[in-house]
Amino acid sequence: MAIATMKGPALFLAQFAGDKPPFDSLDHIAGWAASLGYKGVQIPSWDGRLFDLKKAAESKTYCDEVKGTVESHGLAITELSTHLQSQLVAVHPAYDAMFDGFAVPEVRGDPKKRQAWAVDQVRMGATASRNLGLTRHVGFTGALAFPYLYPWPQRPAGLVDEAFAELGRRWKPILDHYDSCGVDYGYELHPGEDTFDGATFEMFLDAVGGHSRATINYDPSHFLLQQLDYLAFIDIYHERITSFHVKDAEFNPDGRQGVYSGYQPWTSRAGRFRSLGDGQVDFSGVFSKLTTHGYDHWAVLEWECCLKHPEDGAAEGAPFIEDHIIRVTEKAFDDFAAGGSDQAANRRILGIG
Repeated sequence: MAIATMKGPALFLAQFAGDKPPFDSLDHIAGWAASLGYKGVQIPSWDGRLFDLKKAAESKTYCDEVKGTVESHGLAITELSTHLQSQLVAVHPAYDAMFDGFAVPEVRGDPKKRQAWAVDQVRMGATASRNLGLTRHVGFTGALAFPYLYPWPQRPAGLVDEAFAELGRRWKPILDHYDSCGVDYGYELHPGEDTFDGATFEMFLDAVGGHSRATINYDPSHFLLQQLDYLAFIDIYHERITSFHVKDAEFNPDGRQGVYSGYQPWTSRAGRFRSLGDGQVDFSGVFSKLTTHGYDHWAVLEWECCLKHPEDGAAEGAPFIEDHIIRVTEKAFDDFAAGGSDQAANRRILGIG
């Protein structure tokens, strides 16, 4: 198994974009990220202050300008993200009103138009990625079955199967387009999406015929909050892991609440997202597992914390990731004791010479 040194640290810009400098343009925010020690940025494709997705899908010249802006600060683009738009590829009616805000005003209130807009956005994400010279992308699947997560009242036979079959029908053509662009789509497995753990990802994978471009954006924080073994997950699914969000979380159940956290606000939940190093994720184990299995792409900070200021979280995140990236050795630790051998010597040692 070939192993290599992971790239990083990198920063997902979505949670930091704003209307005031240095967060108001790609040039400004890239300079800020570089000043903190980041070497890459993951770009939210929906934020017009930083990026024009339609223009990127249509113009290689524009993409060259975007790359030039980022590279002028000594940074690389890790991936584009369509996290917001991809959720609208599949929306259960219970969530229509809440998800409308993720779409442009002209398609709000019309689920069919909103879905068509979302599909077009995600497809443009593939074309824009190709124009930028990227081979990996990140986002979500959307959800049709999630309101029926808990099996009471009893789910009708075939309900979940039909939900995943429909997800497959919607995503297979999109994934085919990603394939034609040479880009993997890394799904973040996230509660609220129909793919939120390994079992549901396997169901989705079956629904898209095992599509080679259907991959995973690994984020251990979501698994810790579900009490899933996030290290064993890497052993099982490492061949499908193409991107990595470095995000921390903590789970502190008590006599009043557990995994479901009692509808409480983030600061009062048993399960909470935290800044890197403030939670319970075993990042030494995570980085070791990913490196062992040959993950050589970017380690990207996604900052979400219910307590700490985002600028402090970003400042602390770069050295945290840097300290956890394992520079892969080029020789075995016991090479000094090697005696050299050949087949005849081996047979003698085994007593079969």
